[in-house]
Amino acid sequence: MKVPIEVKINHRSVKLEVEPWQTILDVLRDDLKIKSPHRGCQEGQCGACTILLNGKPVCACLVPSPQADGGEILTPEGLLRDEELHPLMTAFIENYAIQCGFCTPGMVMTAYYLLNHLTDFSDEGIKKGLAGNLCRCTGYVHIVKAIQAAKAYKDSGRWW
Repeated sequence: MKVPIEVKINHRSVKLEVEPWQTILDVLRDDLKIKSPHRGCQEGQCGACTILLNGKPVCACLVPSPQADGGEILTPEGLLRDEELHPLMTAFIENYAIQCGFCTPGMVMTAYYLLNHLTDFSDEGIKKGLAGNLCRCTGYVHIVKAIQAAKAYKDSGRWW
C-alpha cells in the first residue's frame, strides 16, 4: 500500500505516493530522476547520497521516504540559480576538489551545511565536519581548500 506524502524538494512542493519501504534515495533517483545523490554503500557509511533534510545532512539511503512528509529536501540541483553554479560549486571546481566525482554531490551538500553552521574553518575543523563523507581520490586537501575558498566567497557577500 502506497503512502501519500508532500515534501518540498529543491524549493518546489511535490505530492507523491511512495512505498513505505522506499528510501528518500530511491524516490529521488528512481521516481523523480534526480541523479545527483549517488547510490554508494547503501549503509550510510560513504556519504555519497548526502542530502539536506530539513536543513541537516542525512544519508538518503537510510531514511524511509515517508519520514520526509511535510519536510524539505535539498540536493545539489537546489543550489543552482537559473542553472548558474552556486559559489560553493565554483569553489570546488576552481580548487580541483573533484576527481572521479562520485563523492562530490554528498561533499557539496555537507560543505553547504558546514558553511552555514561550522565555526572552526581550520583544516582540522573542516575535516572533522566532513567525517561522514568518504573520498578515495583527493586525499581531502583540495576539498578542504575549496570549502575555505567558499567561506571567503560567503564572507565577501558573493553567496546565495
